[in-house]
Amino acid sequence: MHVLIAGAGPAGASLAVQLAEVGWEVTLADALPSPERNAYSSAALPLADADRLGIPGACRSASWWGWQLLDPDGLEHQWWAADPQGVVLDFAVFRRHLWDQARQTGVELLNGCQVQLDRLEARSADLILTSTDQQQHRTVDLVVDATGPGRHLLKQAGVPVETTDDPLLKGDGVEWLLQGDRGNTARWRERVSFMLGREWMPHGYGWVFPMAQDRLKVGVCRLAPPDQPKVPLGTSLRRLLKRCDLDRLPVLDRHGGRVASTIRQQQPHGTGALWAVGDAAGTANLLGGEGIRHAIDSASVLSECLLLGRSHRGYQAALRQRYGWRWAVSNRLARRTWWGLNTPKADHRMQRLIHGLSGQASAEDLSELFFGYRFERYGWRLLPYLN
Repeated sequence: MHVLIAGAGPAGASLAVQLAEVGWEVTLADALPSPERNAYSSAALPLADADRLGIPGACRSASWWGWQLLDPDGLEHQWWAADPQGVVLDFAVFRRHLWDQARQTGVELLNGCQVQLDRLEARSADLILTSTDQQQHRTVDLVVDATGPGRHLLKQAGVPVETTDDPLLKGDGVEWLLQGDRGNTARWRERVSFMLGREWMPHGYGWVFPMAQDRLKVGVCRLAPPDQPKVPLGTSLRRLLKRCDLDRLPVLDRHGGRVASTIRQQQPHGTGALWAVGDAAGTANLLGGEGIRHAIDSASVLSECLLLGRSHRGYQAALRQRYGWRWAVSNRLARRTWWGLNTPKADHRMQRLIHGLSGQASAEDLSELFFGYRFERYGWRLLPYLN
């Protein structure tokens, strides 16, 4: 069985390794010339998931013990645990690790290569592979779209990536990597910080995450209603940097990205010999724009489905089962929260929620709430967001 995977991010590369390990012939193609290019990912995830997924220590740039939320008035609220709660990945190093791992398992890796679908049948696909110096044609048994929210192959095949009942919700973000020193990064070390309120980021949120060598990841993400006028993300990010006294730090890298997912995951995940995985299959969670661990999990689900010969519907059902009912609840919360976070009333509601958590929750509780989507304890506070 020969499969070509278009996109060598966490989902595509993980799937390539899993299929190659059981003897499949795997080609992994990515448009980027190197794994360090456009390493956009805030890349904060729970420690338990980093361990479960076998992410090496070399890819973990920093650990965090606490949460820090800055409310609409700029007041800081903190929660601390006695043990590490999570890690912040160096995404460029992590993607390099995935590419190296793929090569070591016998995967053919084609970097700087664009994939175009030429012909799609039930059990085969003809592809055009284009790089800077050549163009070649390939025929494979299966092709996987791992191109992220762009869903390039699905769109080329005419697969509807959303339904009327379950439309795509689209967000975008920008992130800068800053170089600080021991003095000006003290406020941000050993914690993940989020800024919530329309003065920070209309229809979204901002963040500051610590990294090694006194570096900081600072970014903003927006999930706005489709017809809403949008302030340039760079303007919002610069305003956040100024409010946090970070606007004078040297900028080492600038990058951006998009997220596009549905609430209930009702959209098709492929047709014929074409399958989708990771963000192309809608696995980015909209509440925090989080995608890495969900993308890798989707690769495990697809690998199992392919090996067992399951249908596209079977794969769709397996994904929904893996993510569970909390997934849909968190995405509904995301739409309600971010779409509406542009009025004084919404700021007041956000303040009440943060102040309520300050009096009742621990750092571990916040990790369960924001990463485990365990809303039961705070259900009465969150009900207004579900209307």
